[in-house]
Amino acid sequence: MNIIISNSNNKPIYEQIYIQIKTLIISGELKNGELLPSIRNLAKDLRISVITTKRAYEELEKDGYIYSVAGKGFYVAENNIEIIRENHLKEIENHIRIIFQLAAGCNLKLDDIIEMVNLLAEEE
Repeated sequence: MNIIISNSNNKPIYEQIYIQIKTLIISGELKNGELLPSIRNLAKDLRISVITTKRAYEELEKDGYIYSVAGKGFYVAENNIEIIRENHLKEIENHIRIIFQLAAGCNLKLDDIIEMVNLLAEEE
């Protein structure tokens, strides 16, 4: 498992770990039931605090991406793709709400927002 920690990233280290492991799980690079590195080993490999790694694993477990087995470690949970998709849709909706709030402050109309989205989509 290749995780890269960036000191220049404005996200906390535990969140960087969380995002990268979550991405590996969603992409299928980490398979259902696969054993993750121990908290201590991952902390050692990344040269970070065990507490930081523990927090990342706790967040992943809380969100259903991994589960723990006492005395054995952490494993990739059997994820329901629909649940993951639904979580992403909720996140997109929240971002859209923020866009509408910002747009109202700039007196932008829906057509203006759609035009911006289309322009950005062309760049991708």
